[in-house]
Amino acid sequence: MLKTFKILGWVILAIITFLVLYIIAVYLISKITVNSDSAFIKEQKTIPIYILSNGVHTDIVVPVVNDIKDWRNQIQFSQTQSKDSLMNFIAFGWGDKGFYLDTPEWSDLKASTALKAAFGVSSSAMHTTFFKQLKEGEDCKRILISKENYQKLVSYISDSFSNPTNPEWIEGHSYGKKDAFYEAKGSYSLFYTCNTWANNALKAANQKASLWTVYDKGIFCHYK
Repeated sequence: MLKTFKILGWVILAIITFLVLYIIAVYLISKITVNSDSAFIKEQKTIPIYILSNGVHTDIVVPVVNDIKDWRNQIQFSQTQSKDSLMNFIAFGWGDKGFYLDTPEWSDLKASTALKAAFGVSSSAMHTTFFKQLKEGEDCKRILISKENYQKLVSYISDSFSNPTNPEWIEGHSYGKKDAFYEAKGSYSLFYTCNTWANNALKAANQKASLWTVYDKGIFCHYK
């Protein structure tokens, strides 16, 4: 019995140590900036994009259509409840499929869903939301980027879908009237979250980002 308690004690100590080191790493590494403004000062920046947070989760918001990409070919207005085609922007947010589809409220969270997400053994989904306009604020930052970097961002977002050329709509699931879900690549984990995906999207587009982050503040701290 004593041996069992000793083993249990070591396990608890190991978990606590891991969590402490994880929190410290998350905080410190998220403060390291990559792609500073000075490196791209000569670029002609004409395309507006936004980083948008709900306080926990970060979306990357882009124009619905411009001369580089027409998202209406893959993400259709008819796949939203409103079917409103008078939208100017579309937000992309990658995340754990179980969280997205089975956990509309925190009170709906199941232990199995949380464990699968934490250890990267579940599938993922892309959440898309249409907007007519966005208002800048603490949780919504507007960025102008070049055409070349926008093309890189488009490629990154497209490649995150399980089928990049023809995203597979997850019918019957939405949070409101102007959003939809699609099958995506990859798995959510303690080390790769929805915010890591968004941060990597900014990296792909040569925009300011964290070296690594798992939470939204790790992105927004570079856009104060």
